[in-house]
Amino acid sequence: MKQFLQGFKDGSAIGIGYLSVSFTFGLAAVSSGLCWWEALLVSMMNLTSAGQFAGITIMAAAGSYIEMAISQFVINLRYALMSISLSQKVDREFHTAQKMFLGFANTDEIFAVAMSRQGEVSSQYLAGLAALPYLGWTFGTLAGAVCGNILPQNVSDALGLAIYGMFIAIIVPAMKKDRHICMITMLAVGISVALYYLPGLQKISSGFAVIICAVAASAVGAVCFPVEDQTQEEV
Repeated sequence: MKQFLQGFKDGSAIGIGYLSVSFTFGLAAVSSGLCWWEALLVSMMNLTSAGQFAGITIMAAAGSYIEMAISQFVINLRYALMSISLSQKVDREFHTAQKMFLGFANTDEIFAVAMSRQGEVSSQYLAGLAALPYLGWTFGTLAGAVCGNILPQNVSDALGLAIYGMFIAIIVPAMKKDRHICMITMLAVGISVALYYLPGLQKISSGFAVIICAVAASAVGAVCFPVEDQTQEEV
């Protein structure tokens, strides 16, 4: 219970951020032609802002199932790498059902918080960590779908920026503590800018761009700034 409560506390800020972002999704989903309960069902079965926004765009354009499948695969491919990485940090009590839950609840922010935790990650901690983000994402979508149309457009657009501020708030403290993390983060930002602006690289999708940035920056960090094994440090 202590592990669950600690995870619940750590996930509170993520839940608040997801509440505002999913409110915008609910508004966009209804504007695209979905019913309020359809928008709610989408958020209850998914935890991916980019994937859901892309999904309702394809739905509104009457796209094919193949187009939907390929777009979701590309956009959410990075979560496979995150899940593999996080699975190396979980304790031995993680069974198949719990690992399936990990794959479902693993988002950028939940991954960042879980990976920054000292020691192993228990199933109880992960359940607590994902509880408020899931509820925030679900009820935010419901609120946006039902009541979002009464808000001015500029307010709705501002809510869409909340997730970026939340993610920055997770990264900045780690950058302040370790200059190596700061350097690797700046490298990832530089690669992302290059992929967005350089001719010939602009055709790379956002999902693949995230994977390239993460893998390249992580590889450079592993080679240039390797972390010594804890047992070696104690010796």
